[in-house]
Amino acid sequence: MPEEKNAAVVADAQVHKRTGEAAFFDVDNTLMKGASLFHVARKMYERKAFTLTQAAGFAWKQFKFVMRGENMEDVHSVRDSALTLAAGISVEDIKALGEEVYDEMIESRIWPGTKALAEQHLRVGRKVWLVTATPIEVATVISTRLGLTGALGTVGEVEDGMYTGKLVGDILHGPAKAIAVQIVADREGLDLDHCWAYSDSANDIPLLTMVGHPVVINPDAKLRRHARENNWPVYDFRSGRRAATLGLKAATVGGAVYGLWRGFSRFRGPR
Repeated sequence: MPEEKNAAVVADAQVHKRTGEAAFFDVDNTLMKGASLFHVARKMYERKAFTLTQAAGFAWKQFKFVMRGENMEDVHSVRDSALTLAAGISVEDIKALGEEVYDEMIESRIWPGTKALAEQHLRVGRKVWLVTATPIEVATVISTRLGLTGALGTVGEVEDGMYTGKLVGDILHGPAKAIAVQIVADREGLDLDHCWAYSDSANDIPLLTMVGHPVVINPDAKLRRHARENNWPVYDFRSGRRAATLGLKAATVGGAVYGLWRGFSRFRGPR
């Protein structure tokens, strides 16, 4: 199935009024501070799933992630380590671990401004999906706790209720996110020109450029430059200077301005 090939599992959505519109949110450094996968690793260490040396490696990568954003070498290193450690663990255990990780480590790290944006989309009747390299079990917990429509995440291979240590497809990252969102759009009948996408990382430019309303949140340097060159709205909640309501109002206005600009550009045609 296409969903399996692209490592995307979709939580069923409830019916909303604006059936052709949706918003897609990255998780790490966009919805929350830091990387959710590292908190999963920390919880696994607490359960004595691996050694102190391995835990220190995870902690160092988390520090670098917070300070400089995504680094593919670190992402793949953590993925490979996590897959090895997850082999033989039951799906039910990971689901329970996801609940604990959310309560103890993720909830307090969610950016109020980003949460307000997601809630605004829900209020006006749009579907809201998380799109993340985080394991689908954890992504689904985050989505459910926040009352969102569903989640797309990285899928681990399961046999007899246990993880094998392999992936179904590949990690849901970079261009793979755009592919997964296109699958959802085709299945749900979404008009991507009337959809929103939010991310902090230049790795998600393929996702951001496929929707009519790209919005940049807490960007890395490369994405900030790209957003400036393309007149995309940019909001940074890391400084604490923007309250959730101010961020919401600014993003709403900025998205509308960008939509008008994009439409005008199409009307003018290529120069």
